[in-house]
Amino acid sequence: MGVRALRKLVLVRHGQAVTNLHNQFGGWSDTKLTELGLKQAHAVADRLSEELNRLKKERLPNEGEKLSRLRADIKRLEFKQMTSVMTPDKERDLVDSLNKLQATIRQHEMAFEENEEIQGAIKAVKEAKEEAETQHSLVSQYAEKAQKEHDLMVGLYEESDGIRKEADEAQARFLEAKKKADQEHRWHIAFIRQVHDFDKILSGLRHKAKAEMSAKSQTAAKKEASDIYTKFKNGEKLSTEDLMTLQKAGYL
Repeated sequence: MGVRALRKLVLVRHGQAVTNLHNQFGGWSDTKLTELGLKQAHAVADRLSEELNRLKKERLPNEGEKLSRLRADIKRLEFKQMTSVMTPDKERDLVDSLNKLQATIRQHEMAFEENEEIQGAIKAVKEAKEEAETQHSLVSQYAEKAQKEHDLMVGLYEESDGIRKEADEAQARFLEAKKKADQEHRWHIAFIRQVHDFDKILSGLRHKAKAEMSAKSQTAAKKEASDIYTKFKNGEKLSTEDLMTLQKAGYL
């Protein structure tokens, strides 16, 4: 009874994801890898490829040669068979050599198929490469989306710059209008003060004119009373109005 080869279990953690970078929970849906995570995924694929090559060397029959060399030998012999003129014996020997090489290759391939560890490694390498390609494709998609968002952001910045420029121009116009309004206000205050000064001057002139008129009126009244009093002394007859004028002037 043959001894069954032990399987090797390879555990691989995914590369750094965006959720890891921001210390967030994830796992229920696909999360894009960071630039470091993508490098880690490629590194895992390369490491598994190295492990696969090591297993191939260890698990292949000791007397066998590398498959790449065997296939190269077959191509070389087939080319020789098609391009060279040979005797029947030499051609028969060449065909025997081809058959032996093909049999050796089949033996290697059967060894690959029967060795579960190698098959598991091949599968792991394939899955790792597929995952790396998927992540690379996602990175390209996200890079394209990021570029679109960047272009949109640049457009918004340009639009905001235009709005800011208009706001600055409006602010400048407002300041200029306020400056003119302040100047007009100062002129208005100065005009009001001039009006008040003119009112004071006019009031003074009115008082002066009134005083002058009052003085003239009193002088005229005194002269009229003096004339009436002279008539009284001369024995002339006086009217009631004349008597009232003398009384006001203090002659009675």
